[in-house]
Amino acid sequence: MGREDSHYRPDGGAARGTGRSGSGGATGRVPVPDAHLPRAAEPAPSAPEHVPERPPPLPWRPPAGSAPVGPNTGRFPTFDGNRPTSAPPGGSAAIPTSPAPGRPPAGDESTIPIPTGVPPLYPPISALPAPGGAASPPTPAGAEPLPTPAAPRRRLPMVLAVVLLLVLAGVGVGVTQPGPVAGWLGDDAGPAPTAAGATPEPDPSDVLAGSDPNAPLPSADGVRAALDPLVGAADLGDRVNVSVADVTSGNTLFAKGADDGTVPASVTKLATAVTVLAARGPGYRIPTRAVAGANPGEVVIVGGGDPTLAVDKKGYYPGAARLDDLAAQVRTALGGAAPTSVIVDGSIYSGPVYGPGWDDDIPTGGSGGAVTALMADGARRDPSVGPGAAERVSEPDLAAGRSFARLLGVPAAAVKRGTAPAAAAGGTTPAPGTELGVVQSPPLIRLVDVMISESDNLLAEALARQVALARNQPASFDGAAAAMDAEVAELGLPADEISLSDGSGLSRRNRISPSLLTDLVRLAASPDHPELAGIFGGLPVGGWSGTLDDRYRNAPGTGAGAGTVRAKTGTLTGVHAIAGLVTTADGRLLTFAVLTDQVPGGKETAQPALDRIAAALAGCGCR
Repeated sequence: MGREDSHYRPDGGAARGTGRSGSGGATGRVPVPDAHLPRAAEPAPSAPEHVPERPPPLPWRPPAGSAPVGPNTGRFPTFDGNRPTSAPPGGSAAIPTSPAPGRPPAGDESTIPIPTGVPPLYPPISALPAPGGAASPPTPAGAEPLPTPAAPRRRLPMVLAVVLLLVLAGVGVGVTQPGPVAGWLGDDAGPAPTAAGATPEPDPSDVLAGSDPNAPLPSADGVRAALDPLVGAADLGDRVNVSVADVTSGNTLFAKGADDGTVPASVTKLATAVTVLAARGPGYRIPTRAVAGANPGEVVIVGGGDPTLAVDKKGYYPGAARLDDLAAQVRTALGGAAPTSVIVDGSIYSGPVYGPGWDDDIPTGGSGGAVTALMADGARRDPSVGPGAAERVSEPDLAAGRSFARLLGVPAAAVKRGTAPAAAAGGTTPAPGTELGVVQSPPLIRLVDVMISESDNLLAEALARQVALARNQPASFDGAAAAMDAEVAELGLPADEISLSDGSGLSRRNRISPSLLTDLVRLAASPDHPELAGIFGGLPVGGWSGTLDDRYRNAPGTGAGAGTVRAKTGTLTGVHAIAGLVTTADGRLLTFAVLTDQVPGGKETAQPALDRIAAALAGCGCR
């Protein structure tokens, strides 16, 4: 989970980055021409008198070759035969637990099709019962607990995530707990190929009431009247930057410092989620391979960047690929030959293992650790420890290699780092470089869900590196940051409003504007990008799950947000942020982001002050 008790040391002392790469982010940015509109300088801060529409960046268009969309008959008319475009009839209809069925490409059972329907908005994995009936431990110290007008922008779809609205719309429609991965990806035939032996997940249960897609739109004046007194709260400090927009229309309803780059903390993970789903697709799986070494008896384990890899069935992450399965494949491939040594190849990653801008205590504080291409159970020393900070091994690649060696009957002393040889024909059997086995991670849609719901920092860094690998950039902190910047630009969003140094938000050098965060949410709801809807599944629910589990409950003025706020949180010492979705009292779905990076006190006062802002949106029609 995200850091909380770090020491605030903003680069340059003022923490007023513009969001451009010059504010301390990674070098090697990849500019994309015309990816964003030029923006006039923001006037001096003051209470906004009028907020013009901030249209989303992309024009909506139906998929190529699709038939014209007819009127809504209440029977799920579709664009292309499988993507719903309207809510079911009113009543007690249940939310579909999977999109329309799809099938893997012939001959490749390890590949999962990209869903053509948007996965439903389930509550996060952290809400599921602890494995084996174990009780959840208390949240450790140091872990994140479970107005100026904006410039005009390009236009997001005027018809937004109809399937997103399907999930949140209609009387009696509820949001439910996450179902099996196969169901999310439209494969109802059974569990995913790599989930053999995994404990089945419980059936979904209703949690949230739905929103009404026909609800009246709040007015900018109404939102301003509700938020102005709260945004200026002394507990939030002198820099409170806010963006509020309507999901369906894209209208900006409130903007204060909305385009200013602000330290986002773990809210960074929303950008990581969007960019990795855009770059890799929700069905992509990260491989861990074993190949024959250059010398007889050598087995090389090649890390592909899957931090959820488990040693055996007692692993931390549900449905993870397992080293004991890989070892069994190796033994079969070797016949009767006994391996004598294990080489650990993590060369797909490069650069430092700790991020720039990380606080000094992060490597040992339990919320972060060394980022290596091979690790087991997110580098946890004890995978039975529940969500939150946990002791990490200092050399995750070697620790995983030693576990693999033990499964092969190889002594720990015979494990060392190296690289896999190029495949060669002839000579010894098996020839050097011959693949002896491979296991695959759960699909990215699942990993994104876990990353967001648990605010998993090492998983976030691994997913950021997948963006780099997909774009042929070095899989390093700098390469991942540059690749994420480029991916944001290619999505048509203003890349000058994001500057990253890592993918988790542990870095104090990161800068993201609140308006970019609300743009990311609206883009993920777009029918042009159904692959991005995976960001919604893991968003914590106010008063119920994840890092919002104990919020919107007892603090005065926050109760209206319980069950209606669904958002990613971010916390560093002196930095508090929240971004996501909220349903108004009239049933209108809004997206919002509130970022503060000069908070004078601690979370005990700052978080309730943040929560009152979202709760005010939930509790009013704001008309």
